Amino acid sequence: MAELQRRAVTAALVAERGDLLVVSGLGSATWDLAAAGDSDQNFYLWGAMGGAAMMGLGLALAQPKRPVLVLTGDGEMLMGLGSLANMAIAAPANLSVVVLDNQRFGETGMQKSHTAYDVDLAAMAKAAGIAECLSLTEMSAVELLARRISKRNCCLFAVVRVAAEEPPRVLPPRDAVVLKNRFRTALGLACS
Repeated sequence: MAELQRRAVTAALVAERGDLLVVSGLGSATWDLAAAGDSDQNFYLWGAMGGAAMMGLGLALAQPKRPVLVLTGDGEMLMGLGSLANMAIAAPANLSVVVLDNQRFGETGMQKSHTAYDVDLAAMAKAAGIAECLSLTEMSAVELLARRISKRNCCLFAVVRVAAEEPPRVLPPRDAVVLKNRFRTALGLACS
């Protein structure tokens, strides 16, 4: 079985995004999302390691009529495991968390992460109480997932196994005020 390319996975997830709001985690998830096309509906977390899932949860609760996707890596999800219990309890139907699992800590030198040693993030999410937990290894399954995300019918957690690669970085804007203001504008909120 060939491993999936994370840029192709990310592009498939946002290809027909409509009103989808996306929170991307530190590093590779942010670069992959920017490579798929910068958008005012993307909220890039530049330095909030472990915070993407909780940020997405808050956004899903605040914007229940909009689908919310958290796109993060295995290293960041491992750091934010406590968020799984909060997602399970709140269970917003419009929240989907997709973990791009390359079994590496990409930001610190590509050392093996815990998932390389059989730590199963989808099983952990299921044990926390998230109703819909998936482990995906095929692009056709990713394409089906992309369609499900926009339907907003249940809180969903998916781990997608991707190759341990380091494509060239595509850097989105880094100015936090600019990112905040354009995202608020995309939500129809006033900028402060």
